[in-house]
This record gives sequence, C-alpha cells and structure tokens, in this order.
Amino acid sequence: MAKKPAKSQEPEDLKLMRDLRRFIRTRGTAYLRDPNVTSIGIGRKNGDGEISVVFTVREKLGMSALESLGLKALPERIDTNGRSVPTDVVQRSFKPAYSIVERGPESVLKSRLDPLVPGASVSHPDGTAGTLGAIVFDAASGAACILSNWHVLHGETGQISDKIVQPGPFDDNNTEGNTCGTLLRSHLGVAGDCALARIAERDFERTVYGLDTVLTQMADVDLGDTVVKTGRTTETTYGIVRRTDVIVQIDFGDAVGAQNIGCFEIGPNPDLPAADGEISMGGDSGAVWIISEAEKATDIFAGLHFAGEGDASPDEHALACYPASVQSKLGFTLVPPNAQSSKDHAVPQDDTLGYDADFLGLPAPMPELSLALKRDAVNFGKTQTIPYMHFSVCLSAARRLARFVAWNTDGARKVQLGRHGFRLDDRIAAKYQLDDTLYADNKLDRGHIARRANLAWGEIEEAKRANRESFYFTNIAPQHQSFNQSGRGGIWGRLEDLILEEADVQDIRISVLAGPLFDDDDPSYRNALIPRSFWKLIAYRGTDEALRSACFILSQSDLLNDIESLDFDPFRLFQVSVSELAQQTGLGFDAYQNADITRHPERLSDTSAETLSDIKISVATREIRHQKELAF
Repeated sequence: MAKKPAKSQEPEDLKLMRDLRRFIRTRGTAYLRDPNVTSIGIGRKNGDGEISVVFTVREKLGMSALESLGLKALPERIDTNGRSVPTDVVQRSFKPAYSIVERGPESVLKSRLDPLVPGASVSHPDGTAGTLGAIVFDAASGAACILSNWHVLHGETGQISDKIVQPGPFDDNNTEGNTCGTLLRSHLGVAGDCALARIAERDFERTVYGLDTVLTQMADVDLGDTVVKTGRTTETTYGIVRRTDVIVQIDFGDAVGAQNIGCFEIGPNPDLPAADGEISMGGDSGAVWIISEAEKATDIFAGLHFAGEGDASPDEHALACYPASVQSKLGFTLVPPNAQSSKDHAVPQDDTLGYDADFLGLPAPMPELSLALKRDAVNFGKTQTIPYMHFSVCLSAARRLARFVAWNTDGARKVQLGRHGFRLDDRIAAKYQLDDTLYADNKLDRGHIARRANLAWGEIEEAKRANRESFYFTNIAPQHQSFNQSGRGGIWGRLEDLILEEADVQDIRISVLAGPLFDDDDPSYRNALIPRSFWKLIAYRGTDEALRSACFILSQSDLLNDIESLDFDPFRLFQVSVSELAQQTGLGFDAYQNADITRHPERLSDTSAETLSDIKISVATREIRHQKELAF
C-alpha cells in the first residue's frame, strides 16, 4: 500500500496511537452494545485538546436519566498499556449518505455520461442515487470497475451480477437505457461499506470531476489531514480529519439492520467552507475523499465516503472507510495491472488494434527505428508502438510525445461523430505523457497527430472506439492554434483530404505516417520542449497498382515566437523527398523510396486534372497567400 509521507511525531505519540487503536479494535464494539452509543474513535478532547477516546451518543443524558433507562455512564478515562487516557462524549448520530431528501440544483453529474467520470450519479436499479467514487481495476482480470458503496451498488435487494445504472433512478428513471456495468463484489461490515461493479457499455475517464486528479496512491490518514471530495449532490467540498480508527454503528434498513463499520470522521475545513455549510448530503455516498494541499487535490486516496450526520446532530461531519480495508475486501488496484512504472507494458489482448501495414493491399510499413530511438521508445509488450483502433503510436519517453503515429483511413466508410475530452492513456505510465497543464491559458492547441475524423470509419462501434482513442494524450502534440485549426486555414489537416479528393487513389484508402520533428533547440515551455515542425508521409495505391508516397514538412516556427498571445505570421509548407524526410527525422523509410512521387512523377495518372505535385504547389501557394492577405 502506498502511503503519504509521514508527519513528524514523537515516539511517545506513535506508541499512544498504537495502544489506542488496539484498545478500540479489541474493546470498542462492546461499547456499541449500549443503544445510546453511536461510535467510538480516536480524536482530540473538545475538538482541539489532548488525544482522547471520543464517544458519540444519540443523546447526552445526566446520571439520573441514564439510570432510569438502565444505561451505564461512559468512563471519564480509559487505561491502556499502563497509561490513563481521557475520554470525550459528543452528541452525534449517523445515517447512510444515500437517502435523497431533495433534488437540489441541476448538475452534469446527475446526467447520463459517456465516458463515465468519478463524481457522477450511479446506483443499483432498485436504489435512488449515490456517487461513482473512482475508476479502479479488478486485481484478478484487470477489468475497469466502478468503486462505490454497498448501499449504493448492492443494497437490500441486490445480488452479484445485477446491472448497475448511471445516473441513478432518482436522476433518470430510464434504467433500461442507462446500464453502465454489472455488480462484481461487495462488502458491508467492519472493513467498510463498499462495492465494485465491472464497467460495460460505457467508456470511462479516471480523472475525478472538478479536481483534475487521478488516484495512484492510498493514505493511512492522521488527525488534522486535509481532504477534498466530489459527490453527486454537494459536488466539491473540503474537510479535515478529526477522528480516526472509528467504529460506528449504523442502521442499514430492516433487511440488514444495524452494522458496525470501521472508518474515520471528517469535519468541515474552516479555510475552505462549503457554500451552504454542508460537506456532504444524501446522494454523496460512494464519493472518494482525497488528500488535499490547500485547494489542490493530490493523487492520494484517503477514504470512501459512506455516511453523514443524522438529523438530530448539531454539527456537520462525514464518515469514510479506510482505503486499505476496502481494497482488501474488494480486490482492486488503483492503476491498471499493466500500467507499470517502467517503459515496458503488457501485450494488448485485442490483436485487431493498431496500424495495418497491408491496408492498401501493398506493404506500407511503419518507420524503422535506430537502436537509440528504440531505447527512447515507450515499450508495449515486446514492441515499440502502442496499438489503438486504426492507428499506432511510437511514444518518445524523453519528449513525452509521439515520435510518430501511423494510421489507416478508408475514405468511403467515414462516420461523423462528436468530440470527446482529452485524457491520459491508462495503459501507459503518466510520466510519459504530457497532460492538460501544458495547454492551459495560452495559444497552444491539443493538436491531434492522427486526426479523429480520419480515424472514425468502419462499423459504428469500431468508429466510436477510434474516435474516443484519438483523444488520448499519446496522440496529441502542442500546436499553435493558427497551425492546428482548420478554421484558420490549417493545411496540416487538409493534406490527407487533398489526396482523397484530388489524387487518383484506388479504393479511396490511404495510410499515413506523421509526427513532430524533435530538435535539441526546440523552445522550452512549462517543462516541455515544443516542436517547431511536423512531418507527414501519405501513402496510397494508384490505379496502376503501384505504391505512391508524398512527404511534407509543415513549420510552426514563426508562430512559437509568442505562445501566450496570438502571432499572425504565416506557417510554411514544404514538400520533401523520402530521403530528405529520413534525414530530418532519423527514421527509416526505405520501403517508400521507390514510391516517392518526387522521384517518379510520371507514375501519376495522365487522366488527372493535376499531378499530385501540382496539387501540392497550387494548394500551398493558395493557402499561404490566403493567410497573408487575411492575416488570419
């Protein structure tokens, strides 16, 4: 279990905490037999005093009232391992944070989402609405799963393998159309209130809504730790851990009854108060609490929210299960089993993915890598390329960008689809991918190397997958908005269209290789080097069955003079030979030497209105002249 950095504590304090934990584990449940006692845990006397054993009770009663009810007074001190520790008694009751008391304001988290995101509404079809806490992975199969509560995904009527819906029925009663997975495992007891559902029929994103973080570690929280969560009802709220090693007794309904749950308690963070004072409400069950630093969420999973204060409680608080206990019962990992910290990754199970070198009916292979470039490539199994639907990526570990992307396009089978959000590829360690921090508040676009429109073809599900996977950051490079956006005359994207529209291409199919040109003197920006130029090799089969290839380099060098504000200098397009492209990229293109149209212009069809070279020259001249005249 990964653990957050330990705070500096005196040895005596550590020994005291160990002794108190042992006391609560061995003797705590005995106190819960008292019908007035709702929990026992470790906290500070009066909220900010010395370390104490803190009891919560439904109602604080005097001695005479206790005696009339046949109850015993709680001890003022307890003895453990030879030391006397004070106790504190607080009036507080708890209930599962699931029963919906009001609809509240509209929110995207209450709508049907594809991809799924942590923080969204989710439920068993017989329930109301809780929260999808995190996307985790089944330790046995590696399958992506929803982590939430037992009382959200299972409940009194549920059974393993039941379908799960997103959003919950309270937010959308179309349960037949909202299936998002099946219940895999669940647990309700001292280890926690937790459940796991295997995702089906939806894509997913691991980033927690509103917090811009992906969980990769787990914490063993201490008193005073600051935390943050996103829940279906109250969305993003902040808190402070004020009791640890709590055992709480909560009534989960007639069929289940009262259950003792191990957890810790969270109070409001006064430095970051919730708008209405509520850090959690009904519907937030299943949200993950995350260790925070001021307003920023870290990647450290602190706890799984499952309960809040009962109606009679005078103060605001929340309860969360310990991550390690939940993990031990459910059997999951926070990162995919094959997303290792090294550059080596497991071989993909779906061998239909990736670039097809025989797509044209003639060999059109991916570029060859030198030994040095192989060493820089992020490996996927035994290969130096990462497979996706209709394309493959060779990812540079040093630059955290694709060295090249290879893709296939069937112009006759394109499917028009909507956009998705950009995201990290969970199969690849995050340290090898540049993320959104590079693109915030500047003129850099997240530029697709393989355009999503040219990947979305084939059967509808096939096209949808290719469209989604095109938004992985492995296929994205920083491109000045004037360079990237077709609305600004971007010929980077238009080159492929020109081949399909103008050239004599058999079967309207092309294969494309493209990527950035890496130079040591590329401008540095936000701890990344920004490529000045990009290259593209377009391969197709002519009507005479011969392989043709055309190579281009497109420069954004002038535009990078000022990334923070828009520069209106034109970008530049050049057509180059295969040999020149190999020299500039350091990649091997031997398979395309004889197909290079700059060497064999006579191979172009005599029936074409223009040769491909003429198309290139006229288009380049036309585009650049247009840009100069309009200054964008």
